[in-house]
Amino acid sequence: MLLLAGGLVMGVLTGPEGFVRVEPFFGGLFIGVLALFLLEMGMLAGRRLGDLRQAGFGLVVFAIVFPIVAGVLGIGGGSLAGMSTGGAMVLGVLCASASYIAAPAAVRLALPTANPGITLTASLGMTFPFNLVIGIPLYWGIAQWLAPILG
Repeated sequence: MLLLAGGLVMGVLTGPEGFVRVEPFFGGLFIGVLALFLLEMGMLAGRRLGDLRQAGFGLVVFAIVFPIVAGVLGIGGGSLAGMSTGGAMVLGVLCASASYIAAPAAVRLALPTANPGITLTASLGMTFPFNLVIGIPLYWGIAQWLAPILG
């Protein structure tokens, strides 16, 4: 969090000229490093898939139900803020996304004794596919249904 906040402050202070100097590192290399990071996380989740039995059915329910709740809250908040139906839907998808990149890394740092197989498998193995196949169309339908009510 400190690095994120520091990066934002430095970006504001240095402006566009400052970004031009670091763009080759943060622009070009970022995509490759991100791909390697996601590949490593996916491999870890796949290796630890059996850990889900240890976590139980409650984790499966949470990995599916919580994104729906967070997505509906995001859609409702976006609609109340005056966003378009599509904008509110995108905000809902972001709220439901379980932050596939940031959350597992944050859990790794904040809870070093936590089983990464459970956290990664829940976000990447259950929530992510659910959101791709069922969640996005579901959030679009909810956004269309809520737009006349909250808009």
